[in-house]
Amino acid sequence: MELAETFGLLADPTRLSIVIACMEVERSAGDIAEHVGVSPSLTSHHLRLLRSARILRSERRGKQMFYTMADACVHSVLNIMIDHLFFHDHDTVDDP
Repeated sequence: MELAETFGLLADPTRLSIVIACMEVERSAGDIAEHVGVSPSLTSHHLRLLRSARILRSERRGKQMFYTMADACVHSVLNIMIDHLFFHDHDTVDDP
């Protein structure tokens, strides 16, 4: 059940974009909203869900919150999927 919930969270295009934006660099909530192109309040809602699922972690600095990947496994799976979709030669068949 937890696996399905994790994939369900990442199935939302906005949440997936937020996670990808935080994969390699720590970002402020405002920077994430601008990068993803959604309102700060909607970004905040998605960040809350991603934090509670322990996919992202946050750190407060002054008045700003900064977010980064919290789960190395999710990071690895996303890197594998990105590599598969954008860099893998789909015309060849890999031997098992």
